[in-house]
Amino acid sequence: MKKLFLVLGIVALIIIAALVYVRFFYTKSFSPEGEVAFENGNLKIGVYYNRPSKKGRVIFAKDGLVPFGKVWRTGANEASIFKTNQTLDFGGKTLEAGEYSLWTIPGEQSWKIIFNKEIPGWGVGFDGQAQRNPETDALVIEVPSVTQEKEFEQFTISVEKAGEEMELLFIWDKTLVAAPFSSK
Repeated sequence: MKKLFLVLGIVALIIIAALVYVRFFYTKSFSPEGEVAFENGNLKIGVYYNRPSKKGRVIFAKDGLVPFGKVWRTGANEASIFKTNQTLDFGGKTLEAGEYSLWTIPGEQSWKIIFNKEIPGWGVGFDGQAQRNPETDALVIEVPSVTQEKEFEQFTISVEKAGEEMELLFIWDKTLVAAPFSSK
C-alpha cells in the first residue's frame, strides 16, 4: 500500500511540474513578455504584457482572432498590467495613480480602452471569455482606430511623447490605436 501511495505521489508531482512548465515557459515562447518603461519628468509609466504574433492569421475582424465588440485582455497568456505613479488625464477623464489591468474592446472604427482595478491571473477563464469585472473599471475611454499600410507582425504596446501630450499606442497587423493623455 505504501508503494502505491509513493507511486501516485510521484505521478502527481510529475503532472504538476508539467503543468507549471506549460503555463510559465512553453506558452510564453509563442507570445514573449513585453515591457514598456516610460518616463517624462516625474511621471513614470510601466506596461507589462505578452506579445502574440500574427502568423498569417486574421487578427481584428468580426470572426478574427480578436473579434470586434468583444473584451480582449490586450495581449496573450495573462492580463496586461498598466502602472502610473501620477494621475493621468485622458481627454477630460481622470485615471488615478495606481496599478490596473488593461483591457480593450476593438471595433471597426474605434476601440474602448479599459483600466480595471482588479488584476486577474490569466485574464480569461476556461471558457475563453475575458475575466474582467465591469463593476471595477476605473476608466473607460473610446478612441479611433487607424488602418495603416504597413503590417506589424507582433503585437506592441508603446507610450510615446507627442508634443505637449503623450500617447498610449497599440499596434498590430495593420491597426494603430492612439490614446492621447497628459499628467495632472
